[in-house]
Amino acid sequence: MAPEPHSDRINTMASAPHSDRISTEAWQATTLAAFPPKDVFTTSGVLDDDAPEQAGIVSSTHVRDGRIQSPRTGGRGPGGGPPTRATLEEGDLAVVLVRRTGDTAVVTAEYAGWTATRSIGIIRAAPHLVRWLRIWLQTPTAKARIDEDVTAHVEPTVSLDTLRHMRFPLPPPDVIATYHRAFGLLEELIALRGEAARSAVELADAIHDDWSSTTAAWGTRPLREVARAKTGTGSARSLAPRAEGPGVDAITPTDLFGLTVPHVERFRLRGPADAPGTWPPGTFMLSTRPDGAHIAVTQHPATPTRGVVAVRPVDDADCWWLLHELRSRSGDILREAQGRNAREISARALSRLDVTWPDSATRADFHAVADPLHAVARQLVSEVVTLHDLKDALLRDISAKAGAVLERDPEPDDMHLRPTRAPAIPQPRRATDGHASGWSPEHPWGSE
Repeated sequence: MAPEPHSDRINTMASAPHSDRISTEAWQATTLAAFPPKDVFTTSGVLDDDAPEQAGIVSSTHVRDGRIQSPRTGGRGPGGGPPTRATLEEGDLAVVLVRRTGDTAVVTAEYAGWTATRSIGIIRAAPHLVRWLRIWLQTPTAKARIDEDVTAHVEPTVSLDTLRHMRFPLPPPDVIATYHRAFGLLEELIALRGEAARSAVELADAIHDDWSSTTAAWGTRPLREVARAKTGTGSARSLAPRAEGPGVDAITPTDLFGLTVPHVERFRLRGPADAPGTWPPGTFMLSTRPDGAHIAVTQHPATPTRGVVAVRPVDDADCWWLLHELRSRSGDILREAQGRNAREISARALSRLDVTWPDSATRADFHAVADPLHAVARQLVSEVVTLHDLKDALLRDISAKAGAVLERDPEPDDMHLRPTRAPAIPQPRRATDGHASGWSPEHPWGSE
């Protein structure tokens, strides 16, 4: 499918050189610790991360892609008790302290009143400061600074104290508003295209389920009779991050978990161009974990690593029927998995799986219906990658500007001393239309 005109414009935006029209002259180097407690409040959650999943609890697993995404909504918190220091308020910045350190999300009204677990840090400040911190913590400079202080006794962890004393550049509020609008529009476009791609694949799922459930005459066949399967080998530790040049995609189980659609524009790791066991584009890469089977269709030559099974139909014309059949058999596939957390699936075990297999004419009809839907999904995934590239370019540009600001305003000898120039004090949020804003200087925050 040829890219639509708007895709060309997105690609042009991503490849265009960045302008330096935003001056950093008025930017200040500061830390959260430099602000008075009445203007910036920081704390961490109070609940254990292994607490039962329930409405009213936000943990690090719920903070993804700049949003809180909990499968359970409703309810103020465990037991509906009085607010604590870890009770989230609308406008707070939730920061992941464990595993995906530094990931952030601004708390929306939907999650106001929920309680954070210990893997979440909470930053409460004026809106423009929260918005800037959410952008800043995504930059390469901030990520590198966090990585310097990450400890890994059990899991990668960053302390709240590190965040409080991390130096960062603070632009004027109007500059923050410009960046906030740009990143907001990018994230909205990414979300819309991601949702459209997911809907296209789910529509194909629904058509497959409808056809499968209404025709009892179709028989089943073992997977080994309609497809080839082989278990991957090797560890991700021996592979290099993706780079331009010769090589093949190397696919690990982690790459397959959390995908919303079975299409990936590019994978994060690369193997040598002459890697043994390389499979052609259009191969299914499958792995399992307790929530079921996870599958992606390759777009480039690829090789599976340990824990991944490569599956390819004998006839390429059967690819979409087989893909949706495997997606519908997620629970059956999981029962064939072994090992801790059901993460060991072998080609031999998978080949025993019985799949519904209609006549060739029906499979061809399904291919004709599903192929345009997958073409749309692939196109949308490609556009999402381009939008992410543009977002990353803006973040690199902010890092470059930050370098100049932090170099211009050298670090004080005592990190707990305020800089020579006091940071711009955020203005309190005001209540509007008679509704409380959820923040005021009189809020009984206390201290940790």
